[in-house]
Amino acid sequence: MAVITATMLEIIDTTIVNVALPNIQGNFGVAVDQGAWVVTGYIIANVIVIPITPWLQARFGRRAYYMASILIFTFASVMCGFAASFGQLVFWRLVQGAGGGGLISTSQAILRETYPLAEQGKAQGVFSMGVIVAPALGPLLGGIITDNLTWRWAFFINIPIGILAAAAVFFVLRNPAPADRTRRLDWVGLGLLAAGLGALQYVLDQGQQYDWFADGNIRMLSALCVVSLAAFVVWTLRSRIPVVDLHVLRYREVSAGSLLGAALGVSLYGSVFILPQYVQNSLGFTATLSGETILVRALAIAFLTPVAAILATRGSVDSRWTIFVGFLLLGISNWMLASVTTTDSSFWTFGAALILSGVGLSQIFVPLSIAVLGSIPAKDVPAASAFFNLARQVGGSIATAALVTVLVRGVTQHQDALGGNVTLHAQAVQQYLQARGGEHAVAALRNLADLITQQAYVLSYADTSRVTALITLALAPLVLLMRRPRPHPPVPVE
Repeated sequence: MAVITATMLEIIDTTIVNVALPNIQGNFGVAVDQGAWVVTGYIIANVIVIPITPWLQARFGRRAYYMASILIFTFASVMCGFAASFGQLVFWRLVQGAGGGGLISTSQAILRETYPLAEQGKAQGVFSMGVIVAPALGPLLGGIITDNLTWRWAFFINIPIGILAAAAVFFVLRNPAPADRTRRLDWVGLGLLAAGLGALQYVLDQGQQYDWFADGNIRMLSALCVVSLAAFVVWTLRSRIPVVDLHVLRYREVSAGSLLGAALGVSLYGSVFILPQYVQNSLGFTATLSGETILVRALAIAFLTPVAAILATRGSVDSRWTIFVGFLLLGISNWMLASVTTTDSSFWTFGAALILSGVGLSQIFVPLSIAVLGSIPAKDVPAASAFFNLARQVGGSIATAALVTVLVRGVTQHQDALGGNVTLHAQAVQQYLQARGGEHAVAALRNLADLITQQAYVLSYADTSRVTALITLALAPLVLLMRRPRPHPPVPVE
């Protein structure tokens, strides 16, 4: 419970802020591209901290680092809520991202070393409900807060959860090994890593706003990303005190599992980002109703994750096939969402697709986590966990950037295609004008243009669902690169 509370603290906050972002922008009077720094700043700090989490755990002790991360995250949340300017808000979001960066990967390392292999399915089953359900609960809470309170409560809500998580960690968590105070940090490697990941995240978040490589800053930061990460790999492989142990990628389970984690991030975070935009902007859903729509998927995950945990623990079913079927169901569900995306869709129109998506997600996370972390030596678990979670985060970021690009450019393309046949001489236009009765022709044509724009957005939202489906299905065969996990003996009953 200590681990799952801390994990949900970090994930729920991210999705709550996404829902509250339009209100934040309006309150401080900033444009959309400036407001995006509330999200971008957090993620940049997040992805920089995740890879160095194993070193931080070893240097300060896992318990001290874990509790410090929770307290930093909670304190930064309070300061975000009290921010008097937009600059202050972005600064404290950076601090909050640094605190939240290591929570998920540290949580998985704790579970891996606390429970024997035979109980990993149960532990990961409970944990996965926090990791996967939290992104779905966040929009619901964010919608309720946005509709009934101010955006500042999107941060203040973290206070009781943070206090509870810190207290639970303090009383129940113990260090698996004493802190190594003499352990040094590779500052050169850390600098190269921070520059590479920071530049990558900025390009992903701001690329569409500045038309990608048409912008000089995007080109410069893309080059910085490639050079920094390449130099980081070369430097780290030769370093005696690497800030990140890249040798852990020699395990097929870790390398293939990280790629599958990225695929999981594509569907998990991509759909959570796109669907609320569609139902709120095109269907007129309130923020609360939008969150309730995503909650349908979360309920399916909560009910079926224990089934996946039992199957993964007993080893009666090859978990690689469980993972493959999960990705297959995710792909199908996203394709179904594309087929029901219309201008008159209702709440339950998405029910079947979202439930199927929940079934797929419930059959992926537990088997994948056990396959990655349960088949390697305990000493390599922190590094493997960091890679796995970083891959999911970066996969989600890449997916969001790609889907925003598909959405924005798709609207223009569909407008051109739909509007190309709209002329005063077209039979459909003549029928439309006649149906409008005595309305002035200019006003009628303006209404027709609005309908075309609305339909273009709907078609573009459908395109994003199809892209998500294709990416998910294309990466699913990577599961074949993994070895079949060995079944674990049952836990003796005392």
